[in-house]
Amino acid sequence: MEWIRWQKSPWGQEVLLGLAWDVAMLALAAGVLFALGHALLSLRAPRKPAADGSGEPATVLARLPARILRHTLAARSFHWVMALSVLTLLLTAFLPIVGVKFSWVTPHWIAGVVLTGAVLFHLAHTTFWKGWRPMWIGRADVRAALAGLRQIGDSHAPGPPKAGKNPVENKLFHHGAALATLAAAVTGLIMLAKVDTPWWSRNPYLLSEDAWGLIYLVHGAGSVALIALAIVHLYFAARPDKRWITAAMLRGWIARERYLERHNPSLWPPVAAPDAPRGTPQRGRP
Repeated sequence: MEWIRWQKSPWGQEVLLGLAWDVAMLALAAGVLFALGHALLSLRAPRKPAADGSGEPATVLARLPARILRHTLAARSFHWVMALSVLTLLLTAFLPIVGVKFSWVTPHWIAGVVLTGAVLFHLAHTTFWKGWRPMWIGRADVRAALAGLRQIGDSHAPGPPKAGKNPVENKLFHHGAALATLAAAVTGLIMLAKVDTPWWSRNPYLLSEDAWGLIYLVHGAGSVALIALAIVHLYFAARPDKRWITAAMLRGWIARERYLERHNPSLWPPVAAPDAPRGTPQRGRP
């Protein structure tokens, strides 16, 4: 298996070209194998009844809004813009490699610019409005991760305690996706120097050949990592026991029964979704 691509210069020197395309197939296989492995392991886990709030006193449920805000409109908009731009980038980058011929350069760099704008918006939104603390990984998250690993080996072992808004596995995925996206986006912006755009003409001599090779290597590493991460993300989004999280990314809220089942109010204080009704709990809602 080839990991890195090289070529001979006219002077007989080896020049770095970037990551080998075999690694993309490895990332594809890794994502699929992870999804299959998790699906098989989840069959061993004890099945839990659907959450309906029956285990909570009526007074506790009555104090909560029927719909708890999980994602604001700004957060949901960023997520879907990023999802569409990353999907466009992956398709335009890797379909030509497997033999699908089309004019891919223009949609690829446009999607890259859109992704970069979305990331900058997310950084500003997180810094000045949401804050970084909810995504920090602390000692409680490490203990929860260890409890989850023990439960994988022993289905009867106690599971991790209720988390705040984001369980440790969500935080780990977020950080991995953030690193891969930043690696691909930053190097992609530099690579725009080699593309004719409405704002400038291409300048392939901006950097040396060795520097361009390193840029291509980092860009490829971030891109193939996004292949595996996208497969894992789609797998969890489609799982029946996770669809309520997917639905929350569409509408912004979760039902109070789900909130009480999965989250610790002391770690994530509830906020009512816009126009959330109050009153008698409504059983069986997602």
